[in-house]
Amino acid sequence: MASNYAVETKGLTRSFGDRDAVRELTLAVEPGEIFGLLGPNGSGKTTTVRMLLGLIAPTSGDAQVLGCDVRSASHKIRERTGALMEHDGLYERLSARENLRYFARIYGLPSEARKTKITELLRGIGLLDRGDERVSRWSKGMKRKLAMARALVHDPEMVFLAEPTAGLDPIGTREVRETIRTMARDSGKTFFLCTHNLNEAERLCSRVGVLHRGRLIACGRPDEIRASVSRPTVRLGLRGKNERMMAEIGALPFVKSVQRSGEEVAVELDDLKRTGDVVRFLAAQGADIYKVEPVHRSLEEVFLELVGEEQ
Repeated sequence: MASNYAVETKGLTRSFGDRDAVRELTLAVEPGEIFGLLGPNGSGKTTTVRMLLGLIAPTSGDAQVLGCDVRSASHKIRERTGALMEHDGLYERLSARENLRYFARIYGLPSEARKTKITELLRGIGLLDRGDERVSRWSKGMKRKLAMARALVHDPEMVFLAEPTAGLDPIGTREVRETIRTMARDSGKTFFLCTHNLNEAERLCSRVGVLHRGRLIACGRPDEIRASVSRPTVRLGLRGKNERMMAEIGALPFVKSVQRSGEEVAVELDDLKRTGDVVRFLAAQGADIYKVEPVHRSLEEVFLELVGEEQ
């Protein structure tokens, strides 16, 4: 029976000799979302995408992409998806328009449809007025955006992107991220992003999966993953605090730990809603409170903690 998910895997495994590059991967990606598969180099991200595109067969387990089995219907998957891997795959001696025309013909788009689609894509990436320039003259960021347009030229239902901003300067990175965000919003397509850039994933993805040594060690919204790894923490700026006051804060039933750093105190709570109770308690003790702010851990900090637990 076909899956209702854009991607669904169950126990997906790929071995090379006695090494499991991907091991028992089970996940589901909703249609229309930007999903991020995170992990350092060698974690199994590329192997996972190659299996999902039907380029290599799983050793065991099952996977469907857009309701198509990766073993028996891989040609249908590649017809209905686009992919931008580490290399742009562009012909630099051709112009941007000629590149898109070439790939549109490969996918069998009729002449008039090709013209319309190419104009639409060049406008969408902000390069319509430069469409007749040879690609070799372009910046890396411009080439990366054109490569994304190439992946969309046949109007796929889903797009796989591997390290889309690798090697780009800050301006190029921002432009490529905005292009992905705009395309996802305007087209309703599913985007499957593979990256070790955790800041990028946090900015773009509605949900992420963390892959480490071929195993999925966490999956969910970034805030859910943060919450699963650490308790909510509030940072307080206090003047005139003393050891007795610190001990009394730590003794509150909803406080899990207290750490001091100069005039600041980090209080780990069982629920961030108890912040007001901490403030009221300190005020009653005569504390001079000049700052109260929640501590937001980055996805990178959480990722490093998750990976550390798996060592």
